[in-house]
Amino acid sequence: MSESTDDRYGPGSGRSTAEKLADLRRRTEESLDPGSERARAKRDAAGRTTPRQRIDALLDPGTFTEIGALAQTPGDDTAPYGDGVVTGYGRVNGRPVAVYAHDKTVFGGSVGETFGNKVCEVMDFATRIGCPVVGINDSGGARIQDAVMSLAMYSEISRRQLPLSGQSPQISILLGNCAGGAVYAPATTDFLIGVEEQTTMFVTGPAIIESVTGEKISMQELGGARIQAERGNLSYVAPDEADAFDYARELLDHLPSSAFETTPEFWAPGDEQSGTDTELLDIVPDDPNAGYDMTDVLTRIFDDDHFLEVLPDFGPNVITGFARVDGHSVGVVANQPMQLAGCLDADAADKAARFIRICDAYNIPLVFVVDTPGYLPGADQEKAGLIHRGAKLGFAMVEASVPKVTVVIRKAFGGGYAVMGSKNLGADMNFAWPTAQIAVMGAEGAAVMLQGRQLAALPEEERPAAKKMFMDFYNANMTSPYVAAERGYIDAVIDPAETRLRIRQSLRILKDKRVPEVPKKHTIMPL
Repeated sequence: MSESTDDRYGPGSGRSTAEKLADLRRRTEESLDPGSERARAKRDAAGRTTPRQRIDALLDPGTFTEIGALAQTPGDDTAPYGDGVVTGYGRVNGRPVAVYAHDKTVFGGSVGETFGNKVCEVMDFATRIGCPVVGINDSGGARIQDAVMSLAMYSEISRRQLPLSGQSPQISILLGNCAGGAVYAPATTDFLIGVEEQTTMFVTGPAIIESVTGEKISMQELGGARIQAERGNLSYVAPDEADAFDYARELLDHLPSSAFETTPEFWAPGDEQSGTDTELLDIVPDDPNAGYDMTDVLTRIFDDDHFLEVLPDFGPNVITGFARVDGHSVGVVANQPMQLAGCLDADAADKAARFIRICDAYNIPLVFVVDTPGYLPGADQEKAGLIHRGAKLGFAMVEASVPKVTVVIRKAFGGGYAVMGSKNLGADMNFAWPTAQIAVMGAEGAAVMLQGRQLAALPEEERPAAKKMFMDFYNANMTSPYVAAERGYIDAVIDPAETRLRIRQSLRILKDKRVPEVPKKHTIMPL
């Protein structure tokens, strides 16, 4: 865009209103896709959507109100409108949402002074009214030619994430090659969404790495969506942009607009007797060491069969996600016997702890569905920091003050029993199926620890029978759910068919739960 100084600031007072309106329309038209012809052609050839198309895919039709469309780099008469970001607000399923989307065709979507001020403005707006912020990221990071100003703007954006954190949901959708600040800022939001073969994210790109270390690596190898999901940096990897926006909308449907509001209701409570499911017991094998898919259980114990999983590719031995009870959102933390037999490792502990804290921040009740042999043993796990990362899960469990309901459907051994929603760490209602086993360890391990010498002293042919006799005794007298129920650690041993009904009744009773806060600044979570 090239204009004289007079034209840049609008036609003089001698011009007619019609001429002034024509000037406004010209400027508005230029602002709709302000990148260079070369940049636009490159985008179109790659089949990428524009920032406004992406915003339209997220928001309810016709609700987007843009702010800062005519903003420019200060002191640059030739600078394109928008400064590389589209900002504004609209609605998702009728509720207000603040949104910004990087424009890769303008300065590569990098952050400059005007860019930063625009994003800060919508974040301040969200803080004032209490609504979610969704950032659509496609950026090379800091604007090199803006030097410290770019870094200052990234810092201003990051500073505004703190008052929003835990007040209103923050979601980042990464739709291109994102580097530097364009990944630091999303990393501190609640949820990050990527697209297969389209999203990459890294602190420094392949070119910088090669120049510094000599290492050659492709963008996808360095920070492709699937790789970053396995590292815990993406909550979900969508097959395409449309699915990414659908997932973001579903997340928002499970979250309140702010911590001071309730989650939206999507289902009218029906007859309580509809909560029974006689087929649940058929899912869990009689053999306590046989695997099964926990999602088959989860889709049967909530309002409907829809379960929105979060971080499925990271720590897959624990399942985290959202379901609904009486039409309102609940957070679910469950063991997955198909992965590491449902053991808790360092990644799974991190994953569950963070999800618990998200739910607690937004007053979303928690349901724990338990089948775990405990924490995963091994030298690799010790090197990975299982001690402090595993402790983080217990810390988050105690810290959470929302209603917490636990159902033990099979194993609850060792530390896994404690951190997966035990009454001892603050759960409100605990139920167990008759198939549950609750103890320090399973019968197999107990036979080795308690009877190892005695069994070794027997003739070899007598050992299997003696071991089985001990294990039968141990299971009947040590791991039985009735032992835990007798001592009050389980509120009831229930028919699996009634699981959904019991969860529903419990959360209705716990709806007005309040926990007084101890007057102090904040807790100190394990590293």
